[in-house]
Amino acid sequence: MATRRVLEDLSADYERRSGQAVAIQSVGGVDAARRVQAGEAFDVVILASDAIERLAAGAHLVPGSRVDLVRSPVAVAVRRGTAPPDIGSEDALRRTVLAARTIGYSTGPSGTHLSGLFQRWGVAETLRARVVTPPPGVPVGRLVAEGEVELGFQQLAELIALEGITVVGTLPPGADFITTFAGGVGASSTRAAEAAALLEFLHSPEASAAKRLHGMEPA
Repeated sequence: MATRRVLEDLSADYERRSGQAVAIQSVGGVDAARRVQAGEAFDVVILASDAIERLAAGAHLVPGSRVDLVRSPVAVAVRRGTAPPDIGSEDALRRTVLAARTIGYSTGPSGTHLSGLFQRWGVAETLRARVVTPPPGVPVGRLVAEGEVELGFQQLAELIALEGITVVGTLPPGADFITTFAGGVGASSTRAAEAAALLEFLHSPEASAAKRLHGMEPA
């Protein structure tokens, strides 16, 4: 879901440039990987790089077709109108987390990182009852905007376009986390050449401005 908006913009740009229509299905990463592993046919698969590696190892992607596309940081959000908490250092972030009544993160790479970070801090058990995990495909920021979650963590790209929240900033050094999202050609694709051409465009310098507009950096 973190790449949904940038892919919408870039696919529209690619259609104008090439005349090739592109249809995108954006779902949660766990669901996307499961569908590919189950044999559902896709020309291009775009996921976090570790998930792409697993799909490649399972022969679900064309060998050698992986292309790294964007680097995406994890950010922190609060409900609009709330005083932004201090997240300027790892210690400050830890204090802010411990003071929060509810904490939201997803089941994707950002959630995996936060879970490990809380374990490293030795506060996982303390926070367990406060953690709210949204259903796949539901952004954490929506729960923040609705007041269900006081402190939300997710990819910056998934937070910056949402109404009703304030993005406090990205995670500070020592606690920060960057996800590389990559693409590959589906092993069952009957249009592998066209799929590879799309990935080439998504990796090209022409795609860089859109990536930065959506809170990411070119990979």
